[in-house]
Amino acid sequence: MNSSPPPANSANGDTTNNVVNGQDLNLNFLDKIRLAATRNAKEDEGEDLPTELNTINSAGGFLVVSPDKLSVKYTNTNLHGHDVGVVQANKPAPIKCLTYYFEIFVKDSGIKGQIAIGFTKESFKMRRQPGWEVNSCGYHGDDGFLYRGQGKGEPFGPKYTKDDTVGGGINYASQEFFFTKNGAIVGKIPKDIRGHIFPTVAVHSQNEEVLVNFGKNKFAFDIKGYEALERNKQQMAIEKLSTPPNIGYGLVKTYLLHYGYEETLNAFNLATQTTVPPIHIDQENAIDEDDYSYALKQRKNFRQLVRNGEIDTALAELRNLHPQIVQDDKSVVCFLLHCQKFIELVRVGKLEEGVKYGRLELAKFVGLTGFQDIVEGTDVSFNIIPFYFKQDLDCFALLVYEKPEESSVGYFLEDSQRELVADAVNAAILSTNPNKKDVQRSGHLQSHLEKLLRQLTVCCLERRSLNGDQGETFRLHHVLNNNR
Repeated sequence: MNSSPPPANSANGDTTNNVVNGQDLNLNFLDKIRLAATRNAKEDEGEDLPTELNTINSAGGFLVVSPDKLSVKYTNTNLHGHDVGVVQANKPAPIKCLTYYFEIFVKDSGIKGQIAIGFTKESFKMRRQPGWEVNSCGYHGDDGFLYRGQGKGEPFGPKYTKDDTVGGGINYASQEFFFTKNGAIVGKIPKDIRGHIFPTVAVHSQNEEVLVNFGKNKFAFDIKGYEALERNKQQMAIEKLSTPPNIGYGLVKTYLLHYGYEETLNAFNLATQTTVPPIHIDQENAIDEDDYSYALKQRKNFRQLVRNGEIDTALAELRNLHPQIVQDDKSVVCFLLHCQKFIELVRVGKLEEGVKYGRLELAKFVGLTGFQDIVEGTDVSFNIIPFYFKQDLDCFALLVYEKPEESSVGYFLEDSQRELVADAVNAAILSTNPNKKDVQRSGHLQSHLEKLLRQLTVCCLERRSLNGDQGETFRLHHVLNNNR
């Protein structure tokens, strides 16, 4: 499903001026292509995960960390409460996820079994049990109490000792800490610590020894199952919300109209006519379809031309039917079409012809307002073309690769690239509708369905912001792909 950044507001209601005098009408499609070009790379930028214990910031005088930094043993004799052997993970718990979880295995409970697992801030005093100081919490094995920010604990769960596996986790969706014992949930508490926090373990009596598992080995607790239950809980809450009857019908229909998918629209109409009971939309929930039907056959034909790679024909038809969009061949839509023509030449192996086309057609955009950050009039070292595309629209890099379809810019050769350009042409034609007085301010360049999805995205981002930007980053296309 295609969506695009919101168009800039127009100061007047003249749609022709919006097209002729302002590039901003379709600049959102440049943003859309930039997003497609960089989306995968950005989403693959993960966080550094905890992998071992931090031997630098620890109570080194009271414990020994193994060479692999995955186990800790208390080797001293504790004389008072400050003789705690505390050690944090080498990295804070990641925050761009639904949950975080780690476990310890109690190899030896020592003399008193004063072992603890929990979370602490980086500035935590490393001679105190987690939970004894502010901005920390800990589940303690000797009494089964939960400590959070003070020396006095509260009844929480069972005690744990030798051969027990205990885990500590964060549920970012519910903003809670949770703890487990031998694969079962013990309990949960509100997560009231802000910012980055570190997985932390503590030992406090002679010969206490624990092994730490940051995920390298299989957990005793089914964290994947826990996440699935959490997502199912969220889905059930959504499904309980009431919506106007058959509102989905109107949203889908106007989406198909908006993008000129005429054949699909006809099939959709035929299918809905045979539903029992027949679909009926209340007047107050009805959507005006006339605006979306504007130039439907034209838009359908233009989309088909771009989909087939017939860019020269699309440009000729656009000049003939909508000269106000072309703007002396220097509009954003023309820029995108010329870029696509270059891509089509590369697609069929006509590299020399592609270079000539780029020099002839794309050089005219150098120095134009709205294109400075995309095209620059400077020679490149290998002297292929007299201008350089920055990374956000680097289609000319296709020339460098022997197999461009397998390169980092191979996405330009995919059908989805053609769809993006077809969307731009479609929106430009819709903007010429004389019956729509204020195209941009009304958001007419987007279907009702896309507006709804954009609102959903904004709400999810705002909710995440209220949680200190913690939790899964909402990505609409991931949600749509996972629900196919």
